Amino acid sequence: MRTSGRGSEGQKYALTSDEDDADFWGFAHEAEGLFAPLPEGEGARRVHLAGCLPQGRLLTSLDHVGSRRAVAGNAWMDLLDADGASMGSYFVNEATVVDVQPSTREAGLVDLTVTLWCDQALPGADRLWDLIRAGRLKRTGMWHELDPEDRHAWLSVALWSREYRRGGKPDAPAHQVFTLDGGHVADIDSFYCALGEAINGPGGYFGWNLDALVDCLRGGWGATPPFTLHWQHSAEARARLVESRNTDHGAGTLFDLLLEIFGAQGIRVHLR
Repeated sequence: MRTSGRGSEGQKYALTSDEDDADFWGFAHEAEGLFAPLPEGEGARRVHLAGCLPQGRLLTSLDHVGSRRAVAGNAWMDLLDADGASMGSYFVNEATVVDVQPSTREAGLVDLTVTLWCDQALPGADRLWDLIRAGRLKRTGMWHELDPEDRHAWLSVALWSREYRRGGKPDAPAHQVFTLDGGHVADIDSFYCALGEAINGPGGYFGWNLDALVDCLRGGWGATPPFTLHWQHSAEARARLVESRNTDHGAGTLFDLLLEIFGAQGIRVHLR
């Protein structure tokens, strides 16, 4: 956690300089636009920090709106739970104050409009952050109805929030048996959603690309190898993961490549 203390009730975000952890920039109740889709051809986000009490370098920038000195710099933006503790962080580049107005939320607070660069905050990710903040991420399958773009955003939050949600819990011991439900595997992202859930429970993370999957299979991400995976409804998953990929044995489907990766890492897979 990089924030200076904990936020008070209703404060969902906190900013701290990337250069100096002691340079705390303040809390904000909302960060509207952080998860909005970017207009085509633009890379900088326009974010409205509502109910903010600026500190440090961010406070200094307020006196220079419209000039180069309005650039506060690079920072970590923490997303806070209901108790004000950090659930995870996004790195933001070149945060620049472009407007400041008195806030209607509380006397002494301001509403800041800033531009910043952040390619980690994906559209749709705020839904999962809200579930985690509210303590409602408690059952499996909550990702089933998401569209493909939102499934990828779901995986991103599963990654950035994993340390907070695991709370220091150790990996499952070696030779554990996990059950993977392939009934809702429609594409590679839904496979990662299902696998993360099988290993680490609701909203769990266990890779979101092939390289990350290999890293997870080496331990330190919830399961100690070797382990056994019971893949239920595997025929349905096989019928959908048909994209052609190169494997060590020549060309094959994505399903074949996943089995090859599991086998290379000593993971036993029982197809059911």
